[in-house]
Amino acid sequence: MNFEQARFNMVEQQIRPWDVLDTSILDLLFHVKREDFVGTDKRALAFVDTQLPLDNGSTMLEPKVEARLVQDLQVKASDKVLEIGTGSGYLTALLAAVGQHVYSVDIDAQQLQHAAANLKTAGIKNVTLSQGNGIDGLAAQAPFDVICVGGSVPVVPEALKAQLAVGGRMAVIVGDAPVMVAKIITRVSETAFQESVSFDTNIARLQQLDAIEPSRFSF
Repeated sequence: MNFEQARFNMVEQQIRPWDVLDTSILDLLFHVKREDFVGTDKRALAFVDTQLPLDNGSTMLEPKVEARLVQDLQVKASDKVLEIGTGSGYLTALLAAVGQHVYSVDIDAQQLQHAAANLKTAGIKNVTLSQGNGIDGLAAQAPFDVICVGGSVPVVPEALKAQLAVGGRMAVIVGDAPVMVAKIITRVSETAFQESVSFDTNIARLQQLDAIEPSRFSF
């Protein structure tokens, strides 16, 4: 399979038509190799416009959704980023490429090990992976300039909003199937937030656990 041609087609036929027009984001999609973040049996599917299943039952978002979230968050090189739901580590890698440091939380320790291996292969070093109930955020490292929630939730999590720095942005997909909306929430002061709807979609629920043994991987 010609991965570079498939990557080009993904960008031109899926992502650019979805209003991802920031050239730095489009260039990033050529630099971070999406096929390296999926299982060997799914490499040929890495560029398909669909959610890909992961071994633990969670999913990898469509390429256009990942790219749109990164663009709409307007991540700066000085930003401290919190990602909820590490998954394969691909979206983690995109966020790390544009931000200062990414703290990523996932409930599944084995999935975190897979993501850590993928990120190491990709040469991504400014990431800390933590096992935890992502809906609670990571209060010990708050506040964050950017928060990206990688699974859908029925309502906006107040605990995550509280961990935004003033001026910080959060991307979260809210609602119930079959129609959900991606919201960008900006903290404009200590007590005030602004919300805007970015796009409609339908993605899997964020996985949560009530009680887990925490662990951490830094590199």
